[in-house]
Amino acid sequence: MHQKITIALDMMSGDHGLSASVPGAIKSLKEHDDLFLILIGDEKLILPLIPNSFKNTQKKRYSIVHTTEYIAMDDEIIKAIRSKKKSSMRLGINAVKNKDAGACVSAGNTGALMALSKIILKMIPGIDRPAICGSLPTKIGQCHILDLGANVECDANHLYQFSILGSALVQSLEINTRPVIGLLNVGSEEFKGNDTIKNAGQLMQGSKLNYAGFVEGDEIFNGNFDVIVSDGFAGNIALKSIEGVAKLISHFIKTEFNKSIFTKLAALISYPVMGAVKNKVDPRKYNGASLLGLQGVVVKSHGGADSYAFSQAINTAYYEVKNDILDKIESLVRSGGSHD
Repeated sequence: MHQKITIALDMMSGDHGLSASVPGAIKSLKEHDDLFLILIGDEKLILPLIPNSFKNTQKKRYSIVHTTEYIAMDDEIIKAIRSKKKSSMRLGINAVKNKDAGACVSAGNTGALMALSKIILKMIPGIDRPAICGSLPTKIGQCHILDLGANVECDANHLYQFSILGSALVQSLEINTRPVIGLLNVGSEEFKGNDTIKNAGQLMQGSKLNYAGFVEGDEIFNGNFDVIVSDGFAGNIALKSIEGVAKLISHFIKTEFNKSIFTKLAALISYPVMGAVKNKVDPRKYNGASLLGLQGVVVKSHGGADSYAFSQAINTAYYEVKNDILDKIESLVRSGGSHD
């Protein structure tokens, strides 16, 4: 029998709330027979959304923790943290703190999730700051990039710590046992970049991590790197720019295909190819940003996630817990980037 992996879900958060989180939870339970979910939210609203057939056959694989309180996307963070002591987000993080769950997944307010996680779970010794790590598609698979906005200003040691966090994550997600790490910079040559970047590169070079040097923005998608390290300022700008370009290309394709009857016919003929491309770059497949460096696993789902995307965030948390990401991080911190 597999060891049970328990994950707490903030069911009330995100743009779509329960209409995304309930079917997303059911999808993940069907995919992993060793998964148990704690559904935190309004029981009266959750229960009607669970199909009777699932209730009858899988009722021992989930529990519901009732609360009507949740942190909304537009809530003032400090006020919400102080006043909403029984919010679904806080109860989810508390479940991790109390060892009732191995991870918490939320599609709620990123600032509130980060602040609560840091207050309740505290940092792993040897890691100064939590970092947000997300994944992007590449020519041959995917790469993970951090930090995506939690730390606007970083020193060289912070960037080095992020490389350890990213390396442990990629190992935990069963992507690569020895992840290739790159440092985002304005050029690939050693003399390029500011002092912080250069010093961080030297720290990574001197460690036992699989560091492969500087990465320029146009190299993010070539598939040569598993982890790309950046401060939160550049990382967030890179991510938002990528999302913007993706929307722009999608807009151009739709506009051109709708120009005339002939272009519409061409669209019909090319539909299988366009569908395959869309599937490869579907952002829902890469949903689930990890809040790394905490003494507990917390995964942030995109606020606009649908049920499929929410289940992907649950899957990310599942593999992090299953493969002991916290032990991996602590081991890498102790050993300077190599396995004990």
